[in-house]
Amino acid sequence: MLKFTEDHEWLNVAGDIATVGITDHAVEQLGDLVFIDLPEVGAQLGKGDAAATLESVKAASDVYCPLDGEIVEVNEAIVNDPSIVNADAQGAGWFFRLKLANAADAEGLMDEAAYKAMVE
Repeated sequence: MLKFTEDHEWLNVAGDIATVGITDHAVEQLGDLVFIDLPEVGAQLGKGDAAATLESVKAASDVYCPLDGEIVEVNEAIVNDPSIVNADAQGAGWFFRLKLANAADAEGLMDEAAYKAMVE
């Protein structure tokens, strides 16, 4: 189940695990990424908490936790090579995996059609 937030994060939810990253639209706005700081595995985050920090040639920005949960995995590859996010933001450029406190909360987020309508 693919969902989106108003802060330009995407989530791919499978059971109670959500893979989270930033959208292609966010990458287009930011330009080339030069630095990414990811959360610690085991961190408990609430919806809206700053989860990761990224810097591009244009600006620094936070990536927010889309739902309550625990960080269970981070994508170290993007720390070593932030350009992966520019090349494949909604694939290999994922940021972290979140064990959701309540998987049903994902139902309240936007689907792809609603997100596309918001950014147009």
